[in-house]
Amino acid sequence: MSDAKTLKDRVVLLTGASAGVGYGMALACAAAGARVVVTARNERQGEEVVAEIQERGDQAHFVRCDVTRRSDIAAAVEAATARFGQLDALVHNATSNRSPEPHSIQDIDAELLHAHSSVALRAAYDCAQASFEALRSQRGHFIVLTSPAGIEGSPTLPLYSAVKAGQRAFMKSLAKEWGPHGIQVNAISPLAATPALVRAFEANPTLQAQLEALTPLGRVGDPELDIGAAAVLLLSPGSHYITGQTLVVDGGRFLGL
Repeated sequence: MSDAKTLKDRVVLLTGASAGVGYGMALACAAAGARVVVTARNERQGEEVVAEIQERGDQAHFVRCDVTRRSDIAAAVEAATARFGQLDALVHNATSNRSPEPHSIQDIDAELLHAHSSVALRAAYDCAQASFEALRSQRGHFIVLTSPAGIEGSPTLPLYSAVKAGQRAFMKSLAKEWGPHGIQVNAISPLAATPALVRAFEANPTLQAQLEALTPLGRVGDPELDIGAAAVLLLSPGSHYITGQTLVVDGGRFLGL
């Protein structure tokens, strides 16, 4: 990452930051000077991320948070402001453990619907409500992590596609509502080597080569250096006139925006 501390003195809270894209964004934001609040359900993994950030000489704090619990989200926001005195950005990255699970429309039941919507949609709403006052006072940022599946659909992940599309619609509506308060609201749609994707590569030895062949830049993104850098860009002063947008960070794999 660059030595430029473009996020110096800012406080960034990330959900689902113990692994994958959330982990990468946490490292990148901290390297850019932010005081990072790492939240996740897994306390051990979350504390390990904080320890890694601190070993690099940057600032971080862990708060256990299950985003399907509204009270956990509110407590995480309160903990961030209590520890650091402010909150400049909330990045909602957490996803359901069932997100990569292939299914058809006929397979969808109430349990699967709840698993997807409670993390992607209801939690986004709860994150927004819980953070509004803090973000308004700082003229801050709210970011959701979406997917190309939410833009073009997916033959194997129809419910995941639906909730990711719902996140984009929510983001756009929130950008219009919160714009007059000086809060920027955007989305990031990544392609990165998450634990789920790595497991898929291990299960199918030809998958990585196939995916890279379909990606103009010829590789799968790095959670910190590629996706984290995009998050830093959207949270930096240079993005002050960008809101309501989806930044697709996938090496050109999806060009249908």
